[in-house]
Amino acid sequence: MYITNPSEIEKRSFEMIQDIIDEEHKGYKFNSEFEEKIIKRCVHTSADFDYLYNLKISKNFEDIIKQAIEDKATIYTDTTMAMAGISKVTLKKFGIDIKCFISDEDTKKIAQEKSITRSMASVIRIFEDKNPKIIVVGNAPTFLYKVIELYKEEKSNLRAIIGAPVGFVEAKESKDALYATDIPHIVALGRKGGSNIAAAIVNAILYNM
Repeated sequence: MYITNPSEIEKRSFEMIQDIIDEEHKGYKFNSEFEEKIIKRCVHTSADFDYLYNLKISKNFEDIIKQAIEDKATIYTDTTMAMAGISKVTLKKFGIDIKCFISDEDTKKIAQEKSITRSMASVIRIFEDKNPKIIVVGNAPTFLYKVIELYKEEKSNLRAIIGAPVGFVEAKESKDALYATDIPHIVALGRKGGSNIAAAIVNAILYNM
């Protein structure tokens, strides 16, 4: 007989994650409960324990992101997949909007006019919004590079970035660039990441508010 209750499945999964950490990563310690919740959620999503080591959280991020959520910052994602993975029930609870401009006609028009990727064009549109914002990147390095570039020119009330592009061409490098900035961030260093990881990080934050 197998487990069919969703909450029991999740509970058992997190127990197994801790068991594996104790057995295979002896001496590993989380820096805080906040960090523990986020990293374990990423491991739960991916079954990849590398996130114990490659997920980095900037100083004072917990306080900054909680204030942004209290201020009802809009969440902007680089892909519809990342947007789909973030809990809409929880977002509604906090009164937070979530948007993705990647497929909009205005984004396509800017990309064509400037000869840039649609990801970069969507960042230009995001920075036109001067209200509090949180940016979530799970796929496109060019999106992340453009965020960093425009942030240096005009912060535009960007409160924090979740940076987890996955892949080979510029994925690692774009995250290294984010890690080197003063932008409040959570970043998955290296080649690993993805829209599912980016969404998992956001959900972990929201679930534990």
